[in-house]
Amino acid sequence: MSTATDEARSAEFLALCAEMLDKRRLIVVSNRGPVEYHVTSEGPLQARRGSGGLVTALSTLTRNIDFTWVASAMGEGDRRALESSEGASIPSTLPGHRFSLRYVTTPRRVYHKYYNILCNPLLWFLQHHMWNASYTPNVDHAVHDAWENGYVTVNRAFADAVVAEAAQSSEPPYVMVHDYHLYLVPGYVRQELPEATIQHYLHIPWPGPSYWQLLPSHMCRSICESLCSADVVGFQTVRDAQSFLATCSLFLPKAEVDFSGGVVNFNGHKTATHAYPLSIDVEEIRRIAISPRASEYKQRLMPLCAEKTIVRVDRAEPNKNIVRGFRAYEHLLERYPELHGKVTFLAFLVPSRTHIRQYQRYLDEIQQVASDINGNYGSSDWQPVHLFLENNYTQAIAALCQYDVLLINAVIDGMNLIAKEGPVVNAKNGVLVLTETVGAYQQLAEGALSVAPTDVEGTTDALYEALTMSEEERAKRQAVLVEAIEREDLLHWLQQQFQDIRGVA
Repeated sequence: MSTATDEARSAEFLALCAEMLDKRRLIVVSNRGPVEYHVTSEGPLQARRGSGGLVTALSTLTRNIDFTWVASAMGEGDRRALESSEGASIPSTLPGHRFSLRYVTTPRRVYHKYYNILCNPLLWFLQHHMWNASYTPNVDHAVHDAWENGYVTVNRAFADAVVAEAAQSSEPPYVMVHDYHLYLVPGYVRQELPEATIQHYLHIPWPGPSYWQLLPSHMCRSICESLCSADVVGFQTVRDAQSFLATCSLFLPKAEVDFSGGVVNFNGHKTATHAYPLSIDVEEIRRIAISPRASEYKQRLMPLCAEKTIVRVDRAEPNKNIVRGFRAYEHLLERYPELHGKVTFLAFLVPSRTHIRQYQRYLDEIQQVASDINGNYGSSDWQPVHLFLENNYTQAIAALCQYDVLLINAVIDGMNLIAKEGPVVNAKNGVLVLTETVGAYQQLAEGALSVAPTDVEGTTDALYEALTMSEEERAKRQAVLVEAIEREDLLHWLQQQFQDIRGVA
């Protein structure tokens, strides 16, 4: 896509925003915000850009639009910033930022219940199909308490902050709420601001209603009722949107659910559901890929590559299915000894949530399997697996430039942006091996080799097919992937949402 076309699309989007926000305010709501304040020995608080995919996804807004972002005060610096503002919103002091930040603070023990008992071990595991229902979860008194005195409390605090921010204007606001941490916010905001236009966007999968039945019904009902207070509920895929409609049909018997139209009518309010597949800033990723730092990493990684190189980039989490991916590679080496010394597997894994027992155990298993493969098949001049356990984004981008095969075999993922970042920077017409259960599959299926997440044998076959594929076929598949990613990039993701929000307003 040409630079001129990109500039025209950007101008069109910003004109849409200017029209929408001429009289009405925009309030973005998420658990983690775009700015983190840190206490320094010199005295003044130091502001730094926040981490996380949402901050990156909304960078077009933060650079160009005046709005308010409501988020948790995560550390002592954030809490001090909140105290100094006397509860008002704080203009961001970071270069290029135009928005203001309003912090939400709750007692640490309340936030612990909300985040460490309810959000991550319960909701996140549920929505990624990571429970072994015969044994987990155990919804005991601690979980019920975390719902009532953690999740409900924090969601109410967020809603109160939105209402306080909306009071700065006589016109009803646009409210964009993000993710599973804040399911109850739309309902509470609707009670206080009946004329507000509310969207809730979900970044992770939405499982079918039978899986939600593992939770106490009052929790599921409260979540569905609140989301049906929004005007638009956005999902990564059509499959997720349909699962949500089926869940509402089960838990809200009085709701009228239109599956073909993607609409729920509940308590006199209409909620539209849409799929907005999250994407990437293609040009920004490409700029990183040709940066001096990335070039330096490419030189460092080159001696580790063989005639063919398999790459994966992931957080070290159970749903990423890393162990099965290594098992498939192990079978490949066992079945095709002629590949020994001619293929290497570079795995760039970011340790994640190691305070959760299941995550630490999975990381240990990853390291053990990699060690076993190297011990069983390696030689003095060839190491089959190179494991990088660190959070180094530029190094990962450098590796994506050099793969012959990119393996993404997650059990389930909301989207998986690596599947989109890899093809747009890869210089070798690399082949994407992709499981059918990640959100990105719907857009990239035509150019990828597809596998089922539990099919180790099929993954072995796909790896071999990718490694031996003709250059003509590789180039054809690469072109299909790049075209799909450039067509529905990050700006497209934002514009579709704003157009739909304007439509219901």
